[in-house]
Amino acid sequence: MNQSFPKTQKLKSRKAIAQLFDEGKTVTKFPIKVFYLPQQDYLENKAAFAIPKRNFKLAVSRNRLKRQLREAYRLKKETLEGNTSTKFALLFLYLGKTNVPYDQIEKAVTVLLKKLTDENN
Repeated sequence: MNQSFPKTQKLKSRKAIAQLFDEGKTVTKFPIKVFYLPQQDYLENKAAFAIPKRNFKLAVSRNRLKRQLREAYRLKKETLEGNTSTKFALLFLYLGKTNVPYDQIEKAVTVLLKKLTDENN
């Protein structure tokens, strides 16, 4: 399985992100909340990552958490890609107010992706 995270798998469209917040469903496992919306026209899953500036004032902190979230998703996305019938638009939102160790982020992402596949099968 290819474990890269190419540009084609990144969710960038403002319309799609707004639609995620309006119509999307959520799944939560502290410290991460995932907004997801099944998409018929997508060829592959697309993901975006957000860290609130309210909780992390320094850009360095926000960027580090985004890197950790992206890495955890990149390594665990095969659980979601096993579901070939449905493709998703995903937005990972970090809920915590402090930095947590990477292994906790990775466990949360794993649980969330499993929940997502279980709910949509």
